[in-house]
Amino acid sequence: MTATEPAASDAVAADTSPQPAPGATPPHTPLIARAAAELVGTAALVAVVVGSGIQATELTDDVALQLLANSTATVFGLGVLIALLGPVSGAHFNPAVTLAEWWTARRGGGGVSARELAVYVPSQIVGAIAGAVLADAMFGEPLVKWSTHDRSAGNLLLGEVVATAGLILLIFGLARTDRLRFAPVAVASYIGAAYWFTSSTSFANPAVTIGRAFTDTFAGIAPASVPAFIGMQLIGAVVGLTLVAVVFMRGRTTAE
Repeated sequence: MTATEPAASDAVAADTSPQPAPGATPPHTPLIARAAAELVGTAALVAVVVGSGIQATELTDDVALQLLANSTATVFGLGVLIALLGPVSGAHFNPAVTLAEWWTARRGGGGVSARELAVYVPSQIVGAIAGAVLADAMFGEPLVKWSTHDRSAGNLLLGEVVATAGLILLIFGLARTDRLRFAPVAVASYIGAAYWFTSSTSFANPAVTIGRAFTDTFAGIAPASVPAFIGMQLIGAVVGLTLVAVVFMRGRTTAE
């Protein structure tokens, strides 16, 4: 290195270009890279949820301890995935979040385009299915076995509305207040809490719901229960966006 060449540390210190925050879709990342991040991230998330559920049932017969192990693994896994892949794709891993971003973009806010929506959602669904199959393979379970865990009760469906509405309120509330840098901790913490305070144990994610139908284990959901769960999640997303509009209403300036 010559005397006229800047040191590497100086170059790093001088880099003041804005970095994308988790939850915000980075505009300059190639779409194929973002799709890959959504697929891999959703697959890893479902593998964590399903795998930790299988592990928990093998270690104890206490359902409370099983749920504690499952929720704890999900909190840590989700936080790491958001921190890692947020700067690439926004770390949605969730069609409800992607749809909400697309809707806000149509209303003049930041978000994904229709083309990005058409790429993200299939990537998330394929990733979720792959994650469930991977978890089953790691624990010697049948690679694909439809779940027999019925979750069709009305109180569980209400729980999905609440869980999804809270998730959307959190993510878009952080965006409205310029605090998306807290997304890895905040979103993971919310999901961990919602495991316990919602009757449905907080799926709050259509892709994950589909993926979990492919495994007849602790985290599974019967295919017959999937459509109603997804319907309630979409209703929850609408409720969440409505709450964002009311709670984080922007005031008018004097000129306006």
